[in-house]
Amino acid sequence: MSGRRKMLIAAAGLAAAGVVAALAIRGLARARVGSVTGVVLRQDPNPRNEVPVSGASIVFPGGSAKSDASGLFHLNLHPERRLGEPLELTISHPEYETQKTVIRADGELYVLYLRPLPISPADQPAVTVTNPRVRYAVTETSTVNIGSAAQTFEVVNQANVPCQGAKPCSPDGKWKAAIGGKSMDAGDGNLFENARVTCIAGPCPFTRIERDGFSAGGRTISVLIRNWSATATFLFEAEVTHTMVSDAIRQAYPAIFGGAMDFTLPATAEGPSIQATVNGEEIVYPVTPDWSLTWATCSVTTSRDGTKLFHCDVKRGYRLQESPGR
Repeated sequence: MSGRRKMLIAAAGLAAAGVVAALAIRGLARARVGSVTGVVLRQDPNPRNEVPVSGASIVFPGGSAKSDASGLFHLNLHPERRLGEPLELTISHPEYETQKTVIRADGELYVLYLRPLPISPADQPAVTVTNPRVRYAVTETSTVNIGSAAQTFEVVNQANVPCQGAKPCSPDGKWKAAIGGKSMDAGDGNLFENARVTCIAGPCPFTRIERDGFSAGGRTISVLIRNWSATATFLFEAEVTHTMVSDAIRQAYPAIFGGAMDFTLPATAEGPSIQATVNGEEIVYPVTPDWSLTWATCSVTTSRDGTKLFHCDVKRGYRLQESPGR
């Protein structure tokens, strides 16, 4: 291959590489980011005290957002920013120092921290909140045994009488048979369980259950017996149960970290309230749609399964502590 041809091939390769690089740069320049997601936490040396900051204001050029009960925030960027473009944020909350920070519109998940405001002598906790706990009710269904039922009955027949085709007959069609039975009613709101039928007298081997109306239980049960010999006696027994719906009271203790507490309630919880000893006095705070605490600012989020997460930040002038016995 001549030197001139080699030079032409090398030049073509460099040109192709330049085109590829230019297209890549143009693609990056055209990449846009429409949102930023992150979380705001309390800054603390102890990771257990890095609790979410609810209601923090995040302001950026062109918009703003607030953190929810879990500290989560979403910034919707209008107009969209170029990939990697710097974005200056101002994060503020009444209980924390305002922070300014610069992030990049790059699709990463950001964890931002706020430092609690220093406590001056005038702000020293004057009121102690001790032993906070949550009471709520759940509806429970319980079934109790309220007694038993037992009755005897006879299936009357005469032994060794040829059937001669006059039904009912013995299973082999040879002997005249009789069919008899019994039924029982448990009463309104009651059910039979574990019902059984037993032959207790007479030629039991020459009898059989013709129709089982008792094994499945229920308010009324019955049985039919085929007897192809002499009169037989049977015992019909069952347990009687009653199902009741009642409210059961539950009590739960929140998790306390630093100046915040968190607790959850199941979707079935009814009539919740928060109880606490405030400066030595026992006080109950019903959790209603417009509920509030004098000593904390609370928020609630509901998950897909209906579980409610409560997060409460203690207000200035109050100190939160668990009961010494816990």
